[in-house]
Amino acid sequence: MWEGKREHPRLILHNFITPEECKELEFIHRSCSTVGYRPNVFSTTLSHLIATNSPHLLIPFVSIRERLKEKMEETFGCEYELFIEFTGLISWCRGASIGWHSDDNRQYLKQRDFSAVCYLNSYGKDFKGGLFRFQSGEPATIAPSAGDVIMYTADDRNIHSVDEVTDGERLTLAMWFTRDSSHDEDSNLISRLSQCASPEFPLPLPASANMYWFCPHQHANLNTGFDICVARLHLLGFDVHSLQEEDRSLDASEQLMGLVQLAKGGELLARKFTNVLHALQVVQFCHWKASELKTSKVEYEEEVKAMSQPQLETINALNAVFLPDKGLVTTTFGYLYSNGEEKDSLNLTNVSSAIASWEEYTCKLLKELLSSLPQWETYQTIHKVESG
Repeated sequence: MWEGKREHPRLILHNFITPEECKELEFIHRSCSTVGYRPNVFSTTLSHLIATNSPHLLIPFVSIRERLKEKMEETFGCEYELFIEFTGLISWCRGASIGWHSDDNRQYLKQRDFSAVCYLNSYGKDFKGGLFRFQSGEPATIAPSAGDVIMYTADDRNIHSVDEVTDGERLTLAMWFTRDSSHDEDSNLISRLSQCASPEFPLPLPASANMYWFCPHQHANLNTGFDICVARLHLLGFDVHSLQEEDRSLDASEQLMGLVQLAKGGELLARKFTNVLHALQVVQFCHWKASELKTSKVEYEEEVKAMSQPQLETINALNAVFLPDKGLVTTTFGYLYSNGEEKDSLNLTNVSSAIASWEEYTCKLLKELLSSLPQWETYQTIHKVESG
C-alpha cells in the first residue's frame, strides 16, 4: 500500500520476501555476523562475506536485491536510475535502539536517496520492542511480520526511529539506493570477487577476533562480554573443543582460528572443523534444515565419543575466556533461548549427518557464483544469470 505520496513518500509491502528466503538469510547472519556499528547490534555485510572466504553466500541475496531495486524504481518513478549503495543483514538485540533521524543525516550519507528495511522475523514472536516509528504521516508505527518491507525516501520527509528492543533478536535486511554511480556497491563487490573467487571448496576464514567480541558497554574487556561465534553455538547447546591447546605459543583468541571439535552433554564429535566459523556454519545450517535432514543414528553414532577429563578441562578453559558470563548471552539474544528448547533441538549425531548436505549446498552456490561472475564482470551489475 502506497502511503503519503507527496509529504511522506513511503510504501509498505507485506510478504514481499518468502519464508524460505527469510530463513536462508537468517542462517547466513547467524553463521557469519560480527559486532555491529551500534551498541547491541550485529551485522553481516556482503563485503564481509567475501573477506571471510564465503563469497558463495552472496547468491541468496541476488534475486532479492533485484526485486527490491525494481520495486523501488517503479514505486518512486525512477526506472533505470538507481544503484544499490549498501546491502547488509542487521540484527538488533536487547538494549538496541536509535532516536529520530533520516537516513541521509550525515555528510558522508548524502548520496542515499531511498531506503528499504526488509523484516526477516516477526514482532511479538521473535522479538519484543524494536518498533519502527515514523515521526509524521501514516502509518506511524510498523509492527512487522517476517517478509514485510518498508520503502521510503532517505531524506527528512521520512524521519524515523526504532524503539529499544526489550527481548529477542530483531533481524532485518537493510538496503540503501542512490542515483550516484560512484557509490554503486555492485562494482566494488565484483572487483573483490574477481580477485578472490576460486573453484576450490570455500571453508570460512574468521576475521580478527575483536570483530566477534561483544561487550554490553562497547568496552573491549574480556571479562565483560563474549565471543559471538562461541555464544551462538552455546545457545544451541554446543561447546567448542580446541585442538590447539598444546601449542603454548598461541594466545587465547587464536585457539578458535585452528582445528576445533564440537561437544555436547559429555560427548564429543570426532569430526574436526577447520575453525570455529566452519563449525558454526555447519551447526546453523543443521538448525535451519533440521526438518528436512534425515539422520541415520547407526551410520553416524560411531563419530560421537565420550569426552575425556582433559578434553572437558580444555572446553571449560575456553568457556572461561570466551563465555565468562553465560547469563549475558541469554539476556542479549533473548527469551527464545531461556527455556532450553533450542538447546535440546539438535544433537551431535544431527550435526554429523548434516555435514554432507551443507557441503552440497555450498558447492551448489559456488557453482552458481562462478558461472555468474563473467556476466557480472561484463555488465558490472550483480544480477540473476539464467543457467544454460
